[in-house]
Amino acid sequence: MYGSKVACSGSLVVVLTLLGCDPPGGQPSQTGEQKSAEQSAVASPAFEPASASSPGSTTTDQPPRVVFLGDSLTAGLGLPEHAAFPQRIEQELSERGVEIKVINAGVSGDTSAGGLSRIDWILRQQPDIVVVCLGANDGLRGLSSAMTRRNLNAILDKILEARALPVLLGMKLPPNLGPEYVTRFESIYPTLAIEFQIPLVPFLLEGVAGVASLNLPDGIHPNAAGHRRLAANVLPTIKKVLDKLDSE
Repeated sequence: MYGSKVACSGSLVVVLTLLGCDPPGGQPSQTGEQKSAEQSAVASPAFEPASASSPGSTTTDQPPRVVFLGDSLTAGLGLPEHAAFPQRIEQELSERGVEIKVINAGVSGDTSAGGLSRIDWILRQQPDIVVVCLGANDGLRGLSSAMTRRNLNAILDKILEARALPVLLGMKLPPNLGPEYVTRFESIYPTLAIEFQIPLVPFLLEGVAGVASLNLPDGIHPNAAGHRRLAANVLPTIKKVLDKLDSE
């Protein structure tokens, strides 16, 4: 399954704000919120390099490390840390008697290039699993889909070289970006999943995007209930990868 390559509806402004980026054609800007998230990602004790384990090999006294590499959706923008979907997955698995150590590496406004620039540092955590949720900001800024694919390809290569197991979370774009561009962008995720033979969650925001009851009062950011739905979208795939990890 792993280890080798073979061969939303809704207002654009709402989605742009959700993901912390600028409109297509504009220059990306770094807000104070993004700077704070980046500083937190580097300074947090969770980001101290691991020393007791190696990727792909866990011990009974150290649960698998699962890193979530993403943007504001991963970070849980506007919510306390424990309410973000990566932490919800950790909590729900714990309630089922499955222990993992989640490292939330979400940075508001991040792009696939930003993720690529951070992946070497993140892999110093010696993760067992890396969940990649990047590229949406690339698409919303109208960046080259070929460049996004190259960046994600390089991230996945590095994860596999580090002997960790990748999981890819797919994203979709508003139709008003143009059917050709939207089709090229959205095809990146299933194409990479097939080439790398890795698990894919087709659309992280399935059942959440545009649903008022699953968003904060501003109607933009997923609320705690929305993040519980995100966790439900991703959890079955994470469980399957954990089962694979246990069987190796």
